[in-house]
Amino acid sequence: MSVEARIAELEMRQAFQDDTIQALNDVIVEQQRLLTRMETQLELLAQRQADLHNQFDETPNDPPPHY
Repeated sequence: MSVEARIAELEMRQAFQDDTIQALNDVIVEQQRLLTRMETQLELLAQRQADLHNQFDETPNDPPPHY
């Protein structure tokens, strides 16, 4: 194999690796966006649950008047 052919092969491999790295980076960025969105939704759901829990805790547990 000539030096030129070896260099061309290495350049092709580098180009392929660069494309692969960029594709993987794009996936990581999208996953981070999704994770951030899911964390926000989880915080909102936890707050809603706490609000509902507090709402039910504030209702009196007195027996009805007919007792």
